Amino acid sequence: KSTEIGETLLFICYNNVTMNKGMKAIPREPRRITYSSEIRKLKTIPLTKYQREIVIGSVLGDGYLVPNWSKTHYALRVTRSEKQKEYADWQYENLKPFALKPPRWYERNHSYTIGTISHSEISKLYSIFYPKGKKIVPKLMEEYIKSPLVLAVWFMDDGNIVKSNNKPRGYHLNTQSFSFLENKRIVTLFEKMHGIHSNTEDNHGYFRIAIWQKESREKFRELIKEFIIPSMQYKLG
Repeated sequence: KSTEIGETLLFICYNNVTMNKGMKAIPREPRRITYSSEIRKLKTIPLTKYQREIVIGSVLGDGYLVPNWSKTHYALRVTRSEKQKEYADWQYENLKPFALKPPRWYERNHSYTIGTISHSEISKLYSIFYPKGKKIVPKLMEEYIKSPLVLAVWFMDDGNIVKSNNKPRGYHLNTQSFSFLENKRIVTLFEKMHGIHSNTEDNHGYFRIAIWQKESREKFRELIKEFIIPSMQYKLG
């Protein structure tokens, strides 16, 4: 509504100025679809399963959820490094039309930012992941961890390979934002859902997930490799 009111006031002012100068006013385009009306329509369209899983993987990883001006709904924001431009583009392309603009470049910190509109489905994820304002491992984690796409996006965000003598030795998921007990729960779910044995590692007083056993490492790789985009394949080794 504020966008429509602003456009109306601007149009009235333009008419007054041009008429005072003796110029012919240019009529407003009839039945023009405003930006705000397009956004309102998008909010009624559900995310696809594929899009929803990309969002969930990002929320587990580098993504964060921000409120709209009225704090009634939330949107996804993700910041990517300069080296991850292809990853940012991939995420933008897959989240269309909810991500309205291509990744935006910020010279100050040499990064790209992408974001979606605020949406009821993303708002629901906020209530699941941030029940008290701090990100947690939610009760629905078992459902999320079933998805290879969720795991792949999470790994592209927060994962890395560990090498020794230029050979893969293990994988890390940098889950330091979660508590020890939350990391232990993730370890349990990896074993339960996929038969992947992992460990909780202390990392400078925080905790992360490590997958060292060769069989489990290969299982994890096979599980997610279909969704790892070419520019991020280096993380798999």
